[in-house]
Amino acid sequence: MKAGSWATMVRQLAAGGKLGRARGAAAGAEQLSNEQASSGQIGRQAESLKAWLQGISRMDMTWVTDRIAVGGGIWRAENMAAVARAGVTHIIDMQIEFDDTALAEPHGIEVLWNPIDDDFQPKPPAILQRGVDFATEALDQDGTRVFIHCAAGVHRAPMMTLAVLCSMGWAQEAAQELIEKRRPVVDFADVYVRSVERFLDQQVRAGK
Repeated sequence: MKAGSWATMVRQLAAGGKLGRARGAAAGAEQLSNEQASSGQIGRQAESLKAWLQGISRMDMTWVTDRIAVGGGIWRAENMAAVARAGVTHIIDMQIEFDDTALAEPHGIEVLWNPIDDDFQPKPPAILQRGVDFATEALDQDGTRVFIHCAAGVHRAPMMTLAVLCSMGWAQEAAQELIEKRRPVVDFADVYVRSVERFLDQQVRAGK
């Protein structure tokens, strides 16, 4: 089965709350990853599904700075409670698979659902601008902490985190190194890095 098919299956199972079957799907992804690890996109998508499996029953969150965390999907009320206990006040949810808003509401956490697919296609600057604007407004307030996540915290969330850090004044290379050092599972796919670079170029042209 192709990696894209696994991703679709996991998305459907997660949306339906069928975690047992989802674990089976991710186990298949692990086999796929072992067999196809050298085949670029297929191997990377399978690795994402493995990371998703690891985070489905516990909260997978890595602090990149003292106020910005990056990680995998929340999915369950218990995990959202753990996010709240960590002091998170704002969430940027990059998943197309799941909207956190209802889970976050009881904790008073603000959510930006900014969904994109992990399809290794260029991402429009508007998507990154939306996340950066939300993060900037959140971090301008005292005592706030932002959690940026996707399904596995491997591709989309690190891309968004890179855009946020660079918009805060970090050099791109230094920001990438920081994210990778704090969260080694991160995979900065070239197409996503180029998407961030196009967004940053647009910001420069706009005088931001």
